[in-house]
Amino acid sequence: MKQLKIGNVLLENAYILGPMAGVTDLPFRLLCKEQGAGLLCMEMVSAKALLYHNKNTESLLQIHPEETPVSLQLFGSDPKIISEMAKRIEDRPFAILDINMGCPVPKVVRNGEGSALMKEPKLVYDIVSAVVHAIKKPVTVKIRKGFDDGHVNAVEIARIAEEAGAAAIAVHGRTREQYYSGKADWDIIRQVKEAVRIPVIGNGDVTSAERAVAMQEQTGCDGIMVARGTQGNPWIFSELLSYEESRMLPSRPSVDEIRRTMLRHARLQIHYKGDYLGIREMRKHVAWYTKGLHGAARLREKINQAASYEELEKILTVL
Repeated sequence: MKQLKIGNVLLENAYILGPMAGVTDLPFRLLCKEQGAGLLCMEMVSAKALLYHNKNTESLLQIHPEETPVSLQLFGSDPKIISEMAKRIEDRPFAILDINMGCPVPKVVRNGEGSALMKEPKLVYDIVSAVVHAIKKPVTVKIRKGFDDGHVNAVEIARIAEEAGAAAIAVHGRTREQYYSGKADWDIIRQVKEAVRIPVIGNGDVTSAERAVAMQEQTGCDGIMVARGTQGNPWIFSELLSYEESRMLPSRPSVDEIRRTMLRHARLQIHYKGDYLGIREMRKHVAWYTKGLHGAARLREKINQAASYEELEKILTVL
């Protein structure tokens, strides 16, 4: 795939770390950047939380100079609030502002936010247009196939977003009702690509370099967004780049490299979040890193009791 340009932002490559709440925090983004990700998407941030100066939101907005370019994602359903908050934070060092219209989580959907917006085409236009006019940075939108199988409207929403001024659109090939189950429908990504002139980023079921090539060939998408396929696997980006260049995959990381990466990830977590939260947030990451390794289930039981970096380090020596 060639370089990807979103508005006035030129990415080194078209492989993008997808936004995941509780996963794509600063420590994990740094690891993915080192493996060659072309764009890093941050955890989604509530526009209302910004409006009311929620103290927990500031940590979500942290950006390290070494991880750029990054895409900061806002969610909300009020065009005035979301555009004003976009303007308020525009001087922060993100390159692209993304609007979340795909989150399936019930509490988000109940508030008319996230994927619930796909049921409100007029509101989609109003939100995108308001944000585009409020800031100078490129504005993108992340959507799903539709809200449910009876309302598959990704093409309509993509056209509306383009008309409102969006610089690119990411399409997850599942409906809200599917959450993350079943198979992603790549054909809907192809339909969106054929319907709009702005770049289209495909998302869903990209778990390997071969799958990324298959998605691009099937859909014609301009970029590939990898989300759950990166969990415990930041190396997927170096594999994507290697496979694109030579159609050859590099060797998978050794057990020693996996251990070193987990410990480095833990040190980053502690540096940015403190001992208590840093170690506890590492538990899920360790489960992902060690999936499929010998004795992983027993190791996870021990990790869930670890309360310090020293304990974590000692437990991982058995790998």
